[in-house]
Amino acid sequence: QVQLVESGGGSVQTGGSLRLSCAASGRIYSTYVMAWFRQAPGKEREFVAGNKWSIRSTYYADSVKGRFTVSRDNAKNTLYLQMNSLKPEDTAVYYCNTGVAGLGTPGMYWGQGTQVTVSS
Repeated sequence: QVQLVESGGGSVQTGGSLRLSCAASGRIYSTYVMAWFRQAPGKEREFVAGNKWSIRSTYYADSVKGRFTVSRDNAKNTLYLQMNSLKPEDTAVYYCNTGVAGLGTPGMYWGQGTQVTVSS
């Protein structure tokens, strides 16, 4: 069993920055993907960014490329999402996710989410 706790959300104005953290506990295997998803009111949940440490690769949704950066500190069991140049359309609840994941399929473990609000 894996537990994920997100933090770092808040309210900022357009162009501002936030850094989200996801603290993980339990056994995370080298084959697990760690990722961020988000869901805005009335919208479908969407993939934001992810990292597979075992092959040192990262993935980003087209909507956040060039603005968001995902990273991981294995010593602290923490996943980060650095969000720069924030836009109102980035407003959503952001969820940390990990587990065995394939194309189009998220991992089995989810955090409770942290709210990000970007005002204009």
